[in-house]
Amino acid sequence: MGLEVAAARLGALYTTSDYASVVSINLFVALLCACIVLGHLLEENRWVNESITALIIGLCTGVVILLMTKGKSSHLFVFSEDLFFIYLLPPIIFNAGFQVKKKQFFRNFMTITLFGAVGTMISFFTISIAAIAIFSRMNIGTLDVGDFLAIGAIFSATDSVCTLQVLNQDETPFLYSLVFGEGVVNDATSIVLFNALQNFDLVHIDAAVVLKFLGNFFYLFLSSTFLGVFAGLLSAYIIKKLYIGRHSTDREVALMMLMAYLSYMLAELLDLSGILTVFFCGIVMSHYTWHNVTESSRVTTKHAFATLSFIAETFLFLYVGMDALDIEKWEFASDRPGKSIGISSILLGLVLLGRAAFVFPLSFLSNLTKKAPNEKITWRQQVVIWWAGLMRGAVSIALAYNKFTRSGHTQLHGNAIMITSTITVVLFSTMVFGMMTKPLIRLLLPASGHPVTSEPSSPKSLHSPLLTSMQGSDLENTTNIVRPSSLRMLLTKPTHTVHYYWRKFDDALMRPMFGGRGFVPFSPGSPTEQSHGGR
Repeated sequence: MGLEVAAARLGALYTTSDYASVVSINLFVALLCACIVLGHLLEENRWVNESITALIIGLCTGVVILLMTKGKSSHLFVFSEDLFFIYLLPPIIFNAGFQVKKKQFFRNFMTITLFGAVGTMISFFTISIAAIAIFSRMNIGTLDVGDFLAIGAIFSATDSVCTLQVLNQDETPFLYSLVFGEGVVNDATSIVLFNALQNFDLVHIDAAVVLKFLGNFFYLFLSSTFLGVFAGLLSAYIIKKLYIGRHSTDREVALMMLMAYLSYMLAELLDLSGILTVFFCGIVMSHYTWHNVTESSRVTTKHAFATLSFIAETFLFLYVGMDALDIEKWEFASDRPGKSIGISSILLGLVLLGRAAFVFPLSFLSNLTKKAPNEKITWRQQVVIWWAGLMRGAVSIALAYNKFTRSGHTQLHGNAIMITSTITVVLFSTMVFGMMTKPLIRLLLPASGHPVTSEPSSPKSLHSPLLTSMQGSDLENTTNIVRPSSLRMLLTKPTHTVHYYWRKFDDALMRPMFGGRGFVPFSPGSPTEQSHGGR
């Protein structure tokens, strides 16, 4: 009898738990719909963009839930860094690689790498050293050197979404590709740095530990990139040889999605950087695989990847807004509210300093190598690049949770202060700096006077201008490619020269094997063959 009662109670408990989950999911989906509708209505607003809209809705929802639960909780889900890194981040990063205008990206690849990798390292060391010097004297809890270095990695991760929504890719292609590319490489570098820090004893730092750390960092960087390229080429080869689309376009789309996700999960399984892997997988897929599928599959994949990315980004900003009011973390850090505000202000100042420490010096060095005035980064563009990297977003939140919480709950006073300070910096930078982005860019970069008309993409991705690039691979455009006739040409125009030799290699070996524009698989009577086979 006792067992039956216990079983009945347990069943009732599970039923209640399932019901609560269903209610939470319903509310969250409804909020996502509200974010999309409001984002559309506020499209032309000078101050607000979609990420700020999602944050504000999240904050308002958190207040309502707090009132309804009498101060016990402010969110519908407990944040899990696994949810972020395994389910939400991959579609965002893959779409960034898949939709990128490759010609601009690779033309400015050295500058992008300089800002994204070297610049992030400079920002990391600037913030870390300043954090060690300042926070170690403030008695904020049991934080060691490893925690302070992790703070440097956490706050080196930028969120350039607000700026990308305002910049026009057609009017300022160089600036757009630089801000966009630097943002992606920056995220990857920050996460690789963060992961590399977890594997070392940072209490006893010497030259050997530093060299081993740098070696591990470059190993992660290169091996992750190689894995992404390999996965993209493998998908291109399979789809080209089997030409799955002649029987089912659904299988083509499913195979592209699953192989992209498999590359990310393989990287995580091998302790590599999933972000770098899935980003380069997206670039390779857009250059080869995308041209091997049928016309209908091209349209489907373009919008499917953009939609998944858009929903994931909206979900994240919505959750961050709710989680900002999580009462548990604020209770742990509330014994000294002045100290918490002070730490948040210091971190915000370090973000400004760390960004300035590399943007202006590296811009100066980059300009020394450029001969043509139109290739140089102007002072106004440098300010925009600096501003674009001041916002902090979901990556910083996820890394902070990974480092300073256990199973979503804060346990220690110092950890609680770092979590609340991170949330404060993310909210302040996204909302205040984000609202000032449109007016600032319009002031610094006045429009050229002719509006750029393009087919509106639906749904609107946070990287929607990139969608217009998918009508053909940008690397196919043969204009502006200078044939190198001497070593002097190689030294004076290295980018054009490398591009020229890459085109020769790509046309002679890669595209005949892996497909691509002009090398679509032959299938008599197929729409792809009729419309593209003769090119």
